[in-house]
Amino acid sequence: MENKLKLYGFNNLTKSLSFNIYDVCYARTPKAQLDYIAYVDEVYNSQRITDIMTHLTEMIGAQVLSVSRQDYDPQGASATFLIADDTMIPAGGTETIAHLDKSHVTVHTYPEYHPDTSIATFRVDIDVATCGKITPLTALDYLIGSFDSDIITMDYRVRGFTRNLDGEKLFIDHNITSIQNYIAESTLEKYDAVDINVYQANMFHTKMLIKEIELQNYLFNTDVHEISPRSRLDITNALRREMIEIFSGRNVFGNGSFTG
Repeated sequence: MENKLKLYGFNNLTKSLSFNIYDVCYARTPKAQLDYIAYVDEVYNSQRITDIMTHLTEMIGAQVLSVSRQDYDPQGASATFLIADDTMIPAGGTETIAHLDKSHVTVHTYPEYHPDTSIATFRVDIDVATCGKITPLTALDYLIGSFDSDIITMDYRVRGFTRNLDGEKLFIDHNITSIQNYIAESTLEKYDAVDINVYQANMFHTKMLIKEIELQNYLFNTDVHEISPRSRLDITNALRREMIEIFSGRNVFGNGSFTG
């Protein structure tokens, strides 16, 4: 930040980012579906997501205080980090316990498949809460690139207040009109993006849907040339319908649509 704010005491603002991605895949047979789950579980095990989150904390300028990670049976993994802004770490290196519950990173994975449609999905939920001058928004491009992100939903909120030297309350300490402000143009070009923001409450919501489907990239252990042109079209349409429903948060196609 070029013009740094002069604050009275510690920066008491809490900045929270909820980042969710969905990767959609076509697994042709029951065996392929199980193999897909096993593949995702191996590629994004607790150690891998710990490595990704460790790099994220470095990017936003935080320090890792402790890490807890777990792989689950039959599938899924999670990791939890306690982190701190460097202004919260005393020179002696001991932890500032009072701030640990305000600065953390959690990540959970949820691989699953539909037994009747051959569509498999992999969801990653990441929550980053920071206290102080740092913001998790600076790592968005890295997060999007770390996973096969077909659908992305993001919620960002700034809570609390801090004070400047004159005692005036500051309810936000950085300029933002949209979460998209923090995503590279080259990334945004690949997605359709929608914002729903409540500026008066410093609440920002963005969701993104991949524009182009290159079918080969969505076939698990199957070559596109093994599939007839008609089936390719059907699979592509099924993938797109799945993405649209996840993006919309409702059952848009077929029976059982939620209209409430």
